Amino acid sequence: MMNKKVKVAKTFHIEIVETLSRIIDIVSEDEQPALLKAQELYRNEEVVLDSEDYIDTKYNVFERE
Repeated sequence: MMNKKVKVAKTFHIEIVETLSRIIDIVSEDEQPALLKAQELYRNEEVVLDSEDYIDTKYNVFERE
């Protein structure tokens, strides 16, 4: 008699992570104010990343219990 294993369907969480990247120029005497200015521009949507800034896509799989 042959022992057959029955496969049970499982649910998986699939996380899709896209990486977008753009380098912008900020004129400043120090790094911290330059970073703050870049963050402000991004928050105020003066810098908006789009499909032209696409770098990579990764998939992470998590099995649900």
